[in-house]
Amino acid sequence: MRPEGTPCWADAMFGDVEGAKRFYGDVLGWTFGVSSSEYGDYTQCYADGKAVAAVVPPVPGQEDQAQWCLYFATADAEASAARVREAGGDVVMGPMRVGDFGTMCLARDPGGVVFGLWQGGTHEGFEAVAEPGAYCWAEVFTREPGASDAFFPAVFGYTAKQMEDDNVDFRVFDLGEEPVLGRMAMTDDFPSEVPSYINVYFTVPDCDAAVTRATALGGTLRFGPMSTPFGRFAALSDPQGADFSVIDVTRTEGDMPKLTDVR
Repeated sequence: MRPEGTPCWADAMFGDVEGAKRFYGDVLGWTFGVSSSEYGDYTQCYADGKAVAAVVPPVPGQEDQAQWCLYFATADAEASAARVREAGGDVVMGPMRVGDFGTMCLARDPGGVVFGLWQGGTHEGFEAVAEPGAYCWAEVFTREPGASDAFFPAVFGYTAKQMEDDNVDFRVFDLGEEPVLGRMAMTDDFPSEVPSYINVYFTVPDCDAAVTRATALGGTLRFGPMSTPFGRFAALSDPQGADFSVIDVTRTEGDMPKLTDVR
């Protein structure tokens, strides 16, 4: 059982699921399981035979809203949903049982960031992390950083550290001693129509090569590639508009930023 508040799964709805499979299969090296008609044609994605994400057709009315969703582990989805409401967020859907796999819930923080809760059953979540093709990291991109800074620790018990940088408002949420989630304040550089969201990072063996494949397949490069102390990364949008990032964690450069505990 993963500790409460640990990122544990990611999925996305796509109007063109087959197109998404072709794109991510080439960019991230994913293979795909058989879609489950019993669960809305939910299709698991695999990296080196390990489950790392899923793709699914959209629900009616959201055909053009491709977006990755990050799920956080919980031992009790009902109790976590109650904390979401108490902290000023909204429960968008659920909690609802998904067969023997587990219980899911979709929620939204006060600044509009949508995320999921997952109470694992036979499916506990990621079978690989920080391996090629697998989830590595995520950051809350928000226009209301104060709201997110209060909300996520209230729901998941995180502590926080603030980056000492006058040019960027960035915070890291820790679970115990482990950093599990970043928070980036959105600036005017983000188009006004882009809502607050969670940006998911997937690990790649070569960031530049992944960018080349993604853009050749119709993806859009939003930022980078850039070398950092955490790895070489780039921010992308896939051909259907879902934002994500790729990172080569083996290629690091520069000194780690200074972080100050937030009391």
